[in-house]
Amino acid sequence: MATGSGSSYVGRFAPSPTGSLHLGSLVAAVGSFVDARRAGGRWLLRMEDLDTARVVPGCSDEILRALEAFGLCWDGAVEYQSRRTDLYADALHSLQARGLTFECSCSRRELANSVETGYLGTCRAGPTRCGPTATRFRIDDSAVVLFNDRIQGACRFEMRTLGDTVIRRRHGAFAYQLAVVVDDAAQGVSDIVRGADLLESTAWQIQLQQALQLPRPLYGHLPVVVEATRGKLAKSRRSLAIDPARAGSQLHAALGLLHQAPPAELEHAPPAAVLEWAIANWTLDRFHGMKEFVVATQMSLD
Repeated sequence: MATGSGSSYVGRFAPSPTGSLHLGSLVAAVGSFVDARRAGGRWLLRMEDLDTARVVPGCSDEILRALEAFGLCWDGAVEYQSRRTDLYADALHSLQARGLTFECSCSRRELANSVETGYLGTCRAGPTRCGPTATRFRIDDSAVVLFNDRIQGACRFEMRTLGDTVIRRRHGAFAYQLAVVVDDAAQGVSDIVRGADLLESTAWQIQLQQALQLPRPLYGHLPVVVEATRGKLAKSRRSLAIDPARAGSQLHAALGLLHQAPPAELEHAPPAAVLEWAIANWTLDRFHGMKEFVVATQMSLD
């Protein structure tokens, strides 16, 4: 695997092994990788495989092979969240001991109406029915989270509009928001470059970092790839699968979406040559404030 030059920058890419890499995930991986290498830093790889019901057998290995084919080589061992549950349990117990959690018995149907307004605090005084419960992180209703995103600029979130996030699901599995905060701190991640679909999650994660007395990384949220025919923001999957056999040309296309303007002569170059150019010329200034890259559904990555 490639090795960083000793910079204090530590980045990471954390795919979920629930399906093959697609154009949206390739763009995020390339942005994260190139930003780390441009800084002379390390780039870590973590599999977010806590949602075992959705994990596809063999998918983790397929993702690793695809990243290697694209020249996106990581530093150190691959971490798997499913093997780190003791760390999440310790963090959960710490929050519980300070009264920063509560148990929630709300059903999916009851929560359906709170998607736009955030969790309404129904179970803050205790579960409203018997049976299995999820654990929620109790946010401060008066809290306002401010941070300067490297790509999106100044960001402001009023926590009362987001509500109390789930950190342990009712079937016992730890949830994303808690696991990612614990992992980033444990792995010494200094800089996170990921999709803008996770911008809102950053507010919860910063609140959890503060509660657990963990360091806050620098954030940069790349525009996500969406289809022009879709009304709502979503990562594009149809007709946009990646093919490691055409890694050089697809890296070229991903860099084009990232507004890096790679030279046309690199379109059929080997991945190493494309990435070398990308690292030498990388800049985030070309898409400040953009939250999505729109592509046609029939787009080809030939």
